Amino acid sequence: MRDNAAGAVIESTIPARLDALPWGRFHTLVVVALGVTWILDGIEVSLAGAVAGVLREEAGLGLSSAEVGLASSAYLLGAVLGALLFGWMTDRLGRRKLFFITLAIYLVATAATAASFDAASFILCRFFVGAGIGGEYAAVSSTIQELVPARVRGWTDLVINGSFWVGAAAGAAGTLVLLDWMDPALGWRAAFLIGAVLGLLILLMRRWIPESPRWLMLHGFEAEAEKIVAAIEQRTLGDSIHAAPSRPVVRLRVRWHTPVGDIARAMFRLYPRRTLVALSLMASQAFLYNAIFFTYALALTDFYGVPAEGVGLYLLPLAAGNFLGPVLLGHFFDSLGRKVMISATYAVSGVALLIVGYLFAQEVLNVAQQTAGWMIVFFFASAAASSAYLTVSETFPLEIRAIVIAIFYAFGTALGGVASPFLFATLIDTGRRWDVFAGYAVGAVLMIAAALVEWRWGVAAERKSLEEVCPPLTAVDE
Repeated sequence: MRDNAAGAVIESTIPARLDALPWGRFHTLVVVALGVTWILDGIEVSLAGAVAGVLREEAGLGLSSAEVGLASSAYLLGAVLGALLFGWMTDRLGRRKLFFITLAIYLVATAATAASFDAASFILCRFFVGAGIGGEYAAVSSTIQELVPARVRGWTDLVINGSFWVGAAAGAAGTLVLLDWMDPALGWRAAFLIGAVLGLLILLMRRWIPESPRWLMLHGFEAEAEKIVAAIEQRTLGDSIHAAPSRPVVRLRVRWHTPVGDIARAMFRLYPRRTLVALSLMASQAFLYNAIFFTYALALTDFYGVPAEGVGLYLLPLAAGNFLGPVLLGHFFDSLGRKVMISATYAVSGVALLIVGYLFAQEVLNVAQQTAGWMIVFFFASAAASSAYLTVSETFPLEIRAIVIAIFYAFGTALGGVASPFLFATLIDTGRRWDVFAGYAVGAVLMIAAALVEWRWGVAAERKSLEEVCPPLTAVDE
């Protein structure tokens, strides 16, 4: 039962107390139990590509190339719709309910994928797997942002986003082993069970993750929020909790739900520049990533003569570069600041893409050198892309955090999943390297333009409370 009626004004130190906590086992549990979403996404994307060949054979489902492509599109469509639906529900019903619901949908759908019996059932299952993953992004991102202390929010968010590539590498390695050791007719099914088993373990771990106290406070459950924060403080601070200084107070008007009109007003009237920044960052990184990774195998086989079965070995170094970027650069987003690091990583990755693309067009790189060049590009681009998600999740009000994450995630996924792969596949089909370089140049210009937009209008959110970065819509002035 709610402690306060809608419209009641409450005063609370909950945000300041959460941000003042030292890192403890509780925060590690939050990162592991919730951050695994990105690993699951990486596994799913990697699995889909790795078993595509088997699915076209009699040992698989005998799918046509068009049906394999349709399954990929169904996954992306599910991710877009799932993000929007479950993002909206997360802001209304709570973070905790939704990160259980979305993980359960993913778990059941990926297990069902392993039991697919024809093209239609496989495509339908992939749609629901995508819906679960898309919903996870909104529910999980908002929860992590609201539980992690402000001073390490940047590094934590970047590392979690970068863990996508751990999942991608694990999925690729898992399929190599399973398809080699087992009958292909069973191996591809066992491969899809990897995510289901991992999801089941994480589902059990999430039992110990509480609802976001910030969400509870806003929706009138003040007593429950206080109880959760007190428990976290006791686990993290122990006896020193009694020596804690007084904390800043926030004053909020209780609101049980936020009308759609207020979401639009916040994005386009209150914070239009932040919306522009978020769109620029998300769109440019989505174009860059999906353009290159969706067509990387084609480039290797068409221009370097790499056999199709050997493509996976060239993906592992790229996965390593993508993961190391956020890990090694993440701390600087909290120390040097968001505007400096976001602008720098976007600009450097754009310039590096131009250089590597030009060398590719000049035919001066062998396949190993080309792969090393992409590693450098994605070392910076991965940190840049992760910072785009960080920007979206911390620069909009508490009441609409999940749905805004969902909107920008859906926009980036739709753009990257539709426009750029088609464009680059068309350019590669010409067989002319300079045509492909033209596509790389477009991606580079978008990244550099996003860097300029961030430098001009980005928000210095480092080490600040979420409420300081962006006051809730229901904040009450003193």
